[in-house]
Amino acid sequence: MEILNIDTPRQSIRNVKVGKDVRIFNFVNAYECVIDDGTKIGAFVEIQKNAFIGKNCKISSHTFICEGVNIEDNVFIGHNVTFINDKYPRATNFDGGLQTESDWKVENTYIKKGASVGSSSTILCGVIVGENAIVGAGSIVTKDVPANTVVAGNPARVIRLIK
Repeated sequence: MEILNIDTPRQSIRNVKVGKDVRIFNFVNAYECVIDDGTKIGAFVEIQKNAFIGKNCKISSHTFICEGVNIEDNVFIGHNVTFINDKYPRATNFDGGLQTESDWKVENTYIKKGASVGSSSTILCGVIVGENAIVGAGSIVTKDVPANTVVAGNPARVIRLIK
């Protein structure tokens, strides 16, 4: 893997480990993360530090991948998908000062191999989307999604099994 550092009006990529044949389109903000071989990152995507994206993934435009998100190989992420990494977000700490990294704990999220997350879905922290699962567009995922299932809704519920 090579480490990319690009800062232009069209892109900001800092200390990103990038595999072979990765395609990153304009207006991407990524820093201190890993993007593995063959993955495609659409326009207007943000990928924060300590996020991991596996091989041969497609991350569609306007998606937000925050710290603590782990996306395995062959995963599809639709347009405008948002990941959350804090169950109880606050702007300030108990003494009224702005929070810093020491005031909260990242809760990891895992999108397993071959899964698909539909456009405009929100994935709360601490969940696992199982292998080959499909999350329907616009869903709010609040708990683990079993492998080989289709879920949809708010909150996302199992609709059917994938055979």
